[in-house]
Amino acid sequence: MHLTTLATCNLNQWALDFDGNLQRIARSIQIAKAAGARYRLGPELEISGYGCEDAFLEGDTIRHSWEVLADILASDLTDGILCDIGMPVMHKGVRYNGRILAFNRRILLIRPKLVLADDGNYREPRWFAAWQHLRTVEDHALPRLIRAITGQETVPFGDAAVATRDTVLASETCEELFAAANPHTYLGLNGVEILANGSGSHHELRKLRRRIDLIKNATGKGGGIYLYANQQGCDGGRLYFDGCALIAINGQVVAQGSQFSPRDVEVVTATVDLEDVRSYRGSIGSRQVQASASPPVPRIVVDFDLTHTPGRAPTRAIVIRTHTPEEEIAYGPACWLWDYLRRSGLAGFFIPLSGGADSAAVAVQVGIMCQMLVTEAQAGNEQVMADVQRLVGDERYVPTDPAELASRLLFTGYMGTKNSSRATRKRAKALAGQIGATHLDVNIDTAVTALTKLFVKATGKTPHFKAHGGSDAENVALQNIQARLRMVLAYVLAQLLPWVHGRRGSLLVLGTGNVDEALRGYLTKYDCSSADINPIGGISKVDLRRFLRWAADTRGYTTLLDVVEAAPTAELEPSTASYAQRDEVDMGMTYEELSRFGRLRKIERCGPLSMFEKLAAEWPHLPPPEVAEKVKRFFYHYAINRHKATVLTPAYHAESYSPDDNRFDLRQFLYNARWSWQFRRIDQQVAEMQAASES
Repeated sequence: MHLTTLATCNLNQWALDFDGNLQRIARSIQIAKAAGARYRLGPELEISGYGCEDAFLEGDTIRHSWEVLADILASDLTDGILCDIGMPVMHKGVRYNGRILAFNRRILLIRPKLVLADDGNYREPRWFAAWQHLRTVEDHALPRLIRAITGQETVPFGDAAVATRDTVLASETCEELFAAANPHTYLGLNGVEILANGSGSHHELRKLRRRIDLIKNATGKGGGIYLYANQQGCDGGRLYFDGCALIAINGQVVAQGSQFSPRDVEVVTATVDLEDVRSYRGSIGSRQVQASASPPVPRIVVDFDLTHTPGRAPTRAIVIRTHTPEEEIAYGPACWLWDYLRRSGLAGFFIPLSGGADSAAVAVQVGIMCQMLVTEAQAGNEQVMADVQRLVGDERYVPTDPAELASRLLFTGYMGTKNSSRATRKRAKALAGQIGATHLDVNIDTAVTALTKLFVKATGKTPHFKAHGGSDAENVALQNIQARLRMVLAYVLAQLLPWVHGRRGSLLVLGTGNVDEALRGYLTKYDCSSADINPIGGISKVDLRRFLRWAADTRGYTTLLDVVEAAPTAELEPSTASYAQRDEVDMGMTYEELSRFGRLRKIERCGPLSMFEKLAAEWPHLPPPEVAEKVKRFFYHYAINRHKATVLTPAYHAESYSPDDNRFDLRQFLYNARWSWQFRRIDQQVAEMQAASES
């Protein structure tokens, strides 16, 4: 047997938090060494944080990254363990996303990223260049502060592997795993036995399984050991990096970290037998032929044994753990909210709680956050304890009850008018009570009346709701007065409620608009959709309903069953004997239809015509003219409301059809809403289909 113990990790890094990032890196190395590991892999750009964005263009970011690395090299952290550390590097005037492989206070290799992420949430080519010289290394001149520590003038820079006395290992970085021509294929054929991927991969509903399949496949078809490290947490933006560090050998996973956790440092280790890799590879005849013809990869030789004497059994294969979408909606935003709260320095959250599904979902996510924090505190998580005590202003406080903790961190307010119902008021109060939130019931009719009277005095005209004979313009304006006043009051309460309760600071206002309403533009600009952050802004109404049922069944929030059964309504218009406002009627489409429109528009890249063609085949229960009308209605409202997307509250990214403007979905905001050419082509298609059905 040739046994080696390897370590990878989840780290909750924070963009530009060099002190905190260094502490977490150091802690992970210490834990890995204590576990007997000879190699430690860290996440992508772990020194600076992945989410620095245009701060990568600042020289200070690279300078401070070298300073952090200098602290690591000057200490005993790399003594006896090969450390693979991510940071930005400038080489010959070009900025690269790099991996630093260090051992015994010296740098062995700087390995730049070969394939950059440049779609969806990622703009890496804006800040970095991809290394274009496969299987090539150059000399990199080290900064003075590093030279003073290592005694090295230059180090190898490029696409190479590290050869110890007993094995060969090499790095690849995040996107390279997903690329069609991936480095691990040619590295494995060239004899690299240990492949390591330091990543910065974000959470998206139902995404993890694909990532795990790619990792298993990387070694399943050609043998080898694969380590995967990831960031875990909110490092400063809309993304939640969802951890799940793991180790696989010959297509089987032997160790896996958590996907969602409030822990700042999580180290995953496994003991593997290199002979298993060699035996597996030698049994594949086609691989031997391909490997014998593989072009050589440069090797950096280090006088070090990665293997150790037998004393522990190889780690056995495990069953992969994945979450249901409902659990992902619970735990991902909960962890993201916790990171945002503790790092923002504010005192808690405020939610305008309407008694409807969307605001209920946000409140429940905060409730689940409190449940997670209590669990971590009881397990001895000192970081969680310290952060909670700082937030509540009591260094002796020990959280033991999630509802009691929620009473300190979560404030909710039902802001009703004469158009609000007793049912929604009752549901809001009941849910706040089950979660433990500090709840207010406020009637805002006096403010609505005051603003309406101000308009009447200024213009001499009195607007009326449609139910009372008013026009569409009057009806919408009167609804928007209520919606926007709620936003104003939400911020007043968020700023002053801590003071009311004898505490310092202010509260983060949480948005409660879902991804479908943002896509359709079914929201008032600068209403309660306007907030500081929004944990459900990337989640569909369909998924939110399933989440609410799950939370009612598994988390004790039974009021949610009443919330889910209620018809979605804004409650901004008067109800009469013959009329009650309903969201899906107002929109002219169901939430299920809207969710499908969103996926076709973004994920399948459909314009109006191709969307009609797909749906005409997909919805045979509807005649083509009706499908055409639905598609036209969607694109019309999408076009006229695009301006609203430019001011959407920054939202947790959870869906790949998110319309998040200028961050994920890059589109103009002035459209020709008539879509004259496109709609004419749809009409032609409808006519042709009807003629064909009649012939």
